[in-house]
Amino acid sequence: MTIAAQEMAGVGHARFTFRLRVSSTAVGALEAEGARCRWLWNECCARSRRAHAENEKCGPARLDKMLTEARAGMGWLREGSSVPQQQVIRDFAGRDAQVQEEAPGRLVAELHPEGFRFKDGRLHLAGGIAVTVVWSRALPEHPSSVRVYRDSTGAWYASFVVASMSETLPGTGRVIGIDWGVKEIATTTSDDHDLPHPQHGKRAAQRLAHYQRMMSRRKPKRGRAGSKGYREAKRQTAKLHKKVARQRQDTARKWAKKVVRDHDALAVEDFRPKFLAKSTMVKKAADAAIGATKTALVEMGRKHGRWVHLVHPAHTTMDCADCGARTKHALPLSERTYTCTTCGVSRPRDKNSAGVMLVRAGLCPG
Repeated sequence: MTIAAQEMAGVGHARFTFRLRVSSTAVGALEAEGARCRWLWNECCARSRRAHAENEKCGPARLDKMLTEARAGMGWLREGSSVPQQQVIRDFAGRDAQVQEEAPGRLVAELHPEGFRFKDGRLHLAGGIAVTVVWSRALPEHPSSVRVYRDSTGAWYASFVVASMSETLPGTGRVIGIDWGVKEIATTTSDDHDLPHPQHGKRAAQRLAHYQRMMSRRKPKRGRAGSKGYREAKRQTAKLHKKVARQRQDTARKWAKKVVRDHDALAVEDFRPKFLAKSTMVKKAADAAIGATKTALVEMGRKHGRWVHLVHPAHTTMDCADCGARTKHALPLSERTYTCTTCGVSRPRDKNSAGVMLVRAGLCPG
């Protein structure tokens, strides 16, 4: 199966995320708005489940009526803007009905054009909330929606959805096959584009264990608030997790940009990480972040007008990239060299699999 990158990543839209500088007054207003929207979502869930149990319909009209009655009877809800609350009703129809609980990384509000505006470089949200955006780059177009949230470290962000145009790169006449692995995240048919395992998580493991021991020693009893030391250890743990995630993302994007810049078409293994979760390599595989790297590659291909052919991984380690012959038995993971019993070719196992990707995608130069 071959799928174009444009179809995989949703051509035409991109998300731009910026840090927010939020005053103490705005923090209080945003937290209150988030609590209202969260209560409303959970109320929609409850109404929908009751209606389902009674074999009744709970459509948008019924939920709109519920919102009107709730705002009329609850001053706390009426203090907030109706714009994000109405957006909650619209979003509920298109998402799974799961209860939202209070958490540090919770979504506060998602607003469409009528719910926000820009003035003097600041972002003004419905309800009279104004925040300062750290503009690290310019938006290519006026955004169609904004998502305001706070992550696990306590930092505030605004994520804008913007219509984007494909930045087509000049043709190179080259193709590449990519096989995912654990020792090397990506093994390709080009030695210059292999991606070694950076081991970001392993390097941070010692510090992470230190903060987790601090949290364990200071863990509060059930029903009691955590101490200042516990909250600080928890914040440092979240901060370190965030740093590792950003390192992985940065490595994936830089590698993906290099691959896409140098090749017109990519034959990529359609990696499914579930089988690794049941193996002894689960920790190393999680640190490799193969799924995130694959996503970055597909998105980069879409952005620059390249074609990404996703190849089903079945038997890719058993086939010969030269003659197409298949071994009678699957190779054990400890055997890292592939030797074809038909044509006699011998090469590293992952390099052979990368060549098989090209053959199955119909991109083999030969």
